[in-house]
Amino acid sequence: MDNLAILGMLALAPILVVGVLLAGLRWPAKYAMPVGFVVTVIIAAAVWRMRPVSIAAAAIEGLITAATLLFIVFGALLLLSTVSGSGAMNRIKAGFNAISPDRRVQAIIIGWLFGSFIEGASGFGTPAAVVAPLLLALGFPAMAAVLVGLVIQSTPVSFGAVGTPILVGVTNGLGRDSAPIQARLAELGVTYPDYVRGIGLEVAIIHALCGLLIPLILVTMLTGFFGERRSFAEGLKVWPFAIYASLAMTVPYVLVAWLLGPEFPSLLGGLIGLALVMFTSSRGFLMPKEIFDFGPRASWPARWMGSIDADHLDTEESRPMRLITAWSPYLVLAAVLVLTRAVPSVKAFFTASVPPMTIKASNILGTSISTTVQPFFSPGFWLIIAAAVAWLTHRMTGRQIAQAWRVSGRQLAGTAVALLFAVPLVRVLIQSGAANNDSGLASMPVTLAEGAAALAGSAWPVLSPWIGALGAFVAGSNTVSNLTFAQFQWSTGEAIGVPPEQVVATQAVGGAGGNPVAIHNIVAASATVGLLGREGDLIRKTVLVTMYYCFAAGAIGFIAIHGLGPNAGTFELIALIIVLALVAYWFVRRDRARRPEASVS
Repeated sequence: MDNLAILGMLALAPILVVGVLLAGLRWPAKYAMPVGFVVTVIIAAAVWRMRPVSIAAAAIEGLITAATLLFIVFGALLLLSTVSGSGAMNRIKAGFNAISPDRRVQAIIIGWLFGSFIEGASGFGTPAAVVAPLLLALGFPAMAAVLVGLVIQSTPVSFGAVGTPILVGVTNGLGRDSAPIQARLAELGVTYPDYVRGIGLEVAIIHALCGLLIPLILVTMLTGFFGERRSFAEGLKVWPFAIYASLAMTVPYVLVAWLLGPEFPSLLGGLIGLALVMFTSSRGFLMPKEIFDFGPRASWPARWMGSIDADHLDTEESRPMRLITAWSPYLVLAAVLVLTRAVPSVKAFFTASVPPMTIKASNILGTSISTTVQPFFSPGFWLIIAAAVAWLTHRMTGRQIAQAWRVSGRQLAGTAVALLFAVPLVRVLIQSGAANNDSGLASMPVTLAEGAAALAGSAWPVLSPWIGALGAFVAGSNTVSNLTFAQFQWSTGEAIGVPPEQVVATQAVGGAGGNPVAIHNIVAASATVGLLGREGDLIRKTVLVTMYYCFAAGAIGFIAIHGLGPNAGTFELIALIIVLALVAYWFVRRDRARRPEASVS
């Protein structure tokens, strides 16, 4: 146990170093990530005895992955520059203002509902890359825009990219041919696909319960951190609309998971919710009577602002444009993302294992480490295509198009350093397992998880979401988190005598809840609005969402296994409800106490 505890602490060290530098000391990621990478390499070589060639191969794999992320970021920047330069953004703004000029309503509709749809279609950080620049152009502070894009990457993430975290992460992570899995299938009398589908439904139910408050938490953070009065209570005031918008997405989300399986809950849940809420909001249903805005731009602290000035996103050459025309690039983007991921024949074409559809880097430096790139399947490619659609439908001039490319290229450069160290750091952590070391140890994340499980014992289901979140924090992907930890979580559940598939479900939910603090998600999203060097400020805020999600998922998962009663899950749920109620009460009391001062001044 002592040895495992020490190894667990050493495995945690790189993550702690990065967390302290970013959130504690507020270092920019471009400085914190190189330090974290060096610490990771030292521990991998000295303790895990990872072979130098394997460290180099993992770093190369990370650089290749970082390049694919930069491709997505560039596409998002190009689309923003294009729709701004064409004048379409002015029309989009007018369209949202016609529904409601309230920033809380706009954040929920664009972030929670449209973002959930984009997550369901594409995943892999695309929602923040689309949502954040759109909100920036609508007049949100850059940091607020990124915060919205990150917070909503929680509930819909487990079914992102047409169910990839479940269909790839859980399906491949469990190891369908292992003897324990086969015995469990025989015991339940189900096939492996049905077993995974059942896990997906459990994931959807837990997410729906946890996600009920996400839109409300989102707007409360928005008003408390970025409002002119810094009043969290201003967010709580729209609780009827926030809960309604949450249910508009999560109810069809669970029904789709039950009726159709794990491919479409986020995609159809987001689409149905978006259509319903847009329709009812345009008719004034549950719209707030008092309009919330961020206050004069001159009063915004410099730390909120990015290098992309929203005031300069509007073009003086704008002309009258129909709303459908202004939205055409985003509609095309959504359509092609669905088409290339949901239609098997189209997906097979764009993911064919032949160049140039798939570019393989096999057995890098003679190791077992390999990776592939699918450039025409990447959201980055389709973001560029969406920009090209705007060139035509918005009748842009050659000068405007060239300007959009120049602006996007300049903006991309600032994020490269952080990502080119962050992703190799992640790959060294994940690739540090027995296949690439001379110590025989499991990889650093798995060793850390084993140490936590040994300490938790029968209370493990309460803690299992935190391991999922850890995987997402490190890898920036719920899919990779599930691939890394699904079998470990299943085996731990079986060892403590509980249904192992339910422990795997809490793992998948925690993996989604960890996405708001995933380092390279934050770096990539920040880059789309020119907000570099503020990653620590964002983590300080988004970690609150991850903590809520893991506490809620742990409590709900434990209760699903053991039922309500005098147990850890029930106590945790009661404590969470009390804490949330006390926090809300304190927000309201503080707001009331400050009102007389505001009126006197």
